[in-house]
Amino acid sequence: MASKLNEMTQLVPITRAHGEEQYELSRIREHLSHVRAAGLELDMINATFGSTAFVIMQLLNMLVLGFAAWLYLTQTLTISVGSVVLLTSYFGSLVNAILGLVNLFPMVARGFESIRSIGEVLECPDLEHNEGKIAVTAVEGRITFEQVGYRYPDGDEHAVEAFSLDVQPGETIAVVGHSGAGKSTVLNLVIGFMRPTSGRILLDGRDMNSLDLRTYRRWLSVVPQETILFEGSIRENVTYGSLQVDDTKLRWALKQANALEFVEQLPESWNTLVGERGARLSGGQKQRLAIARALIRDPRVLVLDEATSALDAQSEALIQEALGRLMQGRTTFVAAHRLSTIRSATRIIVMAHGRVVEVGDHQSLLNRAGVYRQLLAAQAG
Repeated sequence: MASKLNEMTQLVPITRAHGEEQYELSRIREHLSHVRAAGLELDMINATFGSTAFVIMQLLNMLVLGFAAWLYLTQTLTISVGSVVLLTSYFGSLVNAILGLVNLFPMVARGFESIRSIGEVLECPDLEHNEGKIAVTAVEGRITFEQVGYRYPDGDEHAVEAFSLDVQPGETIAVVGHSGAGKSTVLNLVIGFMRPTSGRILLDGRDMNSLDLRTYRRWLSVVPQETILFEGSIRENVTYGSLQVDDTKLRWALKQANALEFVEQLPESWNTLVGERGARLSGGQKQRLAIARALIRDPRVLVLDEATSALDAQSEALIQEALGRLMQGRTTFVAAHRLSTIRSATRIIVMAHGRVVEVGDHQSLLNRAGVYRQLLAAQAG
């Protein structure tokens, strides 16, 4: 229910724009009725369980009291009235204690169910199988793809197939193509979120399957299309994952990311809270903070995923300048829809249906008059 309410809140502009307020309210009412029905069912079960236990214990209490009275009246067993009252009081205390334990059973059952659910997560096998593998202590930035292929578990075709590429340290590799060509899959393979289903990827000559990818990612930074900021200060967001960052380094990173000017204009400078998901900042400002965060980490491998696709021209110019500083001397992989942003790439990889169809720099691909030139012409309109 909380998830549905959160979704409805985020979709308020779309809902109002299409005049679907009543439809959304009816949809939420339907979910609320399901929650209410489930809550009533649970309360009925708990009430029935508790009342049944209470009645059984009281009947047992009356039975014991009647049996004790019969023993006294018939003198079958030598027992006094005081003993009967005392034993009845003891039994009453025992019944109350038992009822207290019985009423805990539903809560204990819910607790065990929660533990079982958590256990499923904790006991789930590590998809990367990092334990016991070689820790990465240094990265030069050479990444080699050897006939790499990847097919999603439910997919009929390969998302990436026969992908071969030797990337030298400091090179900038741009991956372009139509939607579904395999660009994001290649980036996820570089990050290590996915493992090749065929072929292999080498990092500085070592098979990435033999490496602890958690230690490899300490040398990696990602600037995604949608900047992810958590509710905290600018400083906390920029220095996330980097310990003991002093003010001098923070100022340097913000300046290199073209973010220092707007940060210093904020009421509390870099101690200003950004709000939930960075709600108090514009898209361009959030993206520049993401670049500053990447600079703080001083990565050897950089992944840029459509980093300027949703920005206006002025913000894009500032971010392109900041990205230029960030990419200097680092192995960089860029996925971009705007082909104008990757003209300076060392090599441009053009993909179609998961395969590499063209490789070269901007000018050589233009001269070839192939797929890249068609994509560029389509964007030029």
